[in-house]
Amino acid sequence: MEVMDSHGAVRSRYPHYDWCCRTIRGYKTVEGNVRFRRRLLRLALEDAKYARELWIMCSRDMLFFVNTFCFVHEPRADGGRTILPFITWDCQDVALDEIQAAIDGGFDQLSEKSRDMGASWMYVVALTYKWLFREFLTFRLVSRNQDLVDKTDNTDSLFWKVDFLIEHLPGFLRPPITRGKERTELHLSNPLTRSTIEGCATTGDVTRGGRCTAMLLDEFAAVPEGHAVLSSTRDVTKVRLFNSTHKGTATAFYQLSLGAIRKLRLHWSLHPEKRRGLYTTSGGRLVLLDTEFRGKVRLQDPETRTEREYQFPDDYPFRLDGKLRSPWYDFECDRAVHEQEIAQELDIDPFAADSPFFDPEKMEDLRSKYATEPVLTGFLEYEEETCRPTGFREDPHGNLHLWFYPDDDGMVPSHIKAAVAFDISAGTGASNSAAAAGNIETGEQLAEFADPWIKPETYARWAVALARWFNEAYMIWDGGGPGRTFGDTVVNLGYYKVYYKRHEQSLSKRATDIPGCFLVPAEKNAVLGEYRRALVEGVYVQRSGPTYDEAHAYIYTTTAKVEHSAALNPVDPSGAREAHGDRLIANALLVRAMNVEKHERQRTTVIPPFSYAGRQAALKAKDRDEWP
Repeated sequence: MEVMDSHGAVRSRYPHYDWCCRTIRGYKTVEGNVRFRRRLLRLALEDAKYARELWIMCSRDMLFFVNTFCFVHEPRADGGRTILPFITWDCQDVALDEIQAAIDGGFDQLSEKSRDMGASWMYVVALTYKWLFREFLTFRLVSRNQDLVDKTDNTDSLFWKVDFLIEHLPGFLRPPITRGKERTELHLSNPLTRSTIEGCATTGDVTRGGRCTAMLLDEFAAVPEGHAVLSSTRDVTKVRLFNSTHKGTATAFYQLSLGAIRKLRLHWSLHPEKRRGLYTTSGGRLVLLDTEFRGKVRLQDPETRTEREYQFPDDYPFRLDGKLRSPWYDFECDRAVHEQEIAQELDIDPFAADSPFFDPEKMEDLRSKYATEPVLTGFLEYEEETCRPTGFREDPHGNLHLWFYPDDDGMVPSHIKAAVAFDISAGTGASNSAAAAGNIETGEQLAEFADPWIKPETYARWAVALARWFNEAYMIWDGGGPGRTFGDTVVNLGYYKVYYKRHEQSLSKRATDIPGCFLVPAEKNAVLGEYRRALVEGVYVQRSGPTYDEAHAYIYTTTAKVEHSAALNPVDPSGAREAHGDRLIANALLVRAMNVEKHERQRTTVIPPFSYAGRQAALKAKDRDEWP
């Protein structure tokens, strides 16, 4: 849930800041802002009542406080000045207001950002502001290791930023703090307001110290125990402030960003310097979004088809790829070692920040070509005792989707030769049990099923009914985990037209007497590789749109395994860490089953005995029988 007011609406809630922006000449420039600060400080030094009035104004208006009295440290600043007045951009006004609303309103909030958007400074400022002007509040600063929380010589640490902010405040705003008393390692207290700031790393001690008013979890996507931290901090505070750039989809931060949490998106294009010369492409034609950039270029207006002169560098090499770009962004792309670096650090694109197993563009192309809405949705009806199918009942809320029409009796037409595949969950609601059916002769997907609540034993009985409905279809399933219970039930029901585990490392790939396909890492990689190749080569025509969507979350891990990003969540109530991206696994197993069944049919094709091939085979058999 992304909830953000416009900059104008935000500014109207901060009257002193709004008055300064409208009245003080140069208030939002470094020179004009510093000149205004000096004047206020001189007046405050001369008159204690004036200083008290300024304190009151700051306590009522956070944006006035930030833009008039706060400084930041920027080691890369031009001109050698590393200490700069904190002058907020429009997007930072909105962000600071949203952070304050989360603290005051008592709800979690998340910021996904491009790098160098000043987000960490904004969070530290917002918490320090509350610490300065509000009584009996407790805040906690959390990062992935203790050095990033509190280390005196580390300018990236959160407490270093807090100390810097306080040390550069004028005396009438700065509370009396003594090192070793109010300020100790991982602790800061305000003797005037009795508010405190504590620090900790994202370890088992993250909840140490009991309850708190709000907690900042900085660069949360880099926390390896992210899901465990989410669980352990839920009851510690109502306000968890998550701040990070994305680091792929296999993170708690990414999963959190998909939920109903209030969310800020701090994209580089909101930065006043980085967005200079902002442009994009529409219909293959250049669209300038910032026409006040220095330099000039003559371009045709796409609407009026007349030429006009734009402010832009002459002969600029525009990159018309449909992305949002600027000269700064183009320069950063040239500097980057890999596209994933840009996706992660600038584009706020968690999918491209991973090493994807399936090519995203190819998947989108295949989806646009082949994915369609099912022609029928409903339920398979069958006899509970015998698992004999009796027909198909249409229902828009059904869990079985079809891309073919049953006959008048609700049965699968007899000419269809099919395979069916099953991925099995524990039935706890944490992930789907999924099924897919396909036409062996045409390679087209025929059906799909998904249900997170069906238990393995019940699912097995339904699966046997489905296989029988598809004219005694060839059946395959994932034999690991709950698949063992599923497989035992299938065998006990007397359905033997099933896939048996194979010696995949041998040349013959000889089958064993163990039913099911066991997706250990090497076998899973092989099955997914076969499936990917079948999709790309058009051997398998997949109709399910949601399955194409699931493909985006399959990534290479650092150990060369292929995983759905959600499977890397160590906190799964079902315990089935492999059971994610379930529709896709069912479809991948379906491709394996169709390949095996095709091969078996070709190998066991009956040859008429009096044909030429039959006579040749008989002669060879006779020779073998007579060989001494």
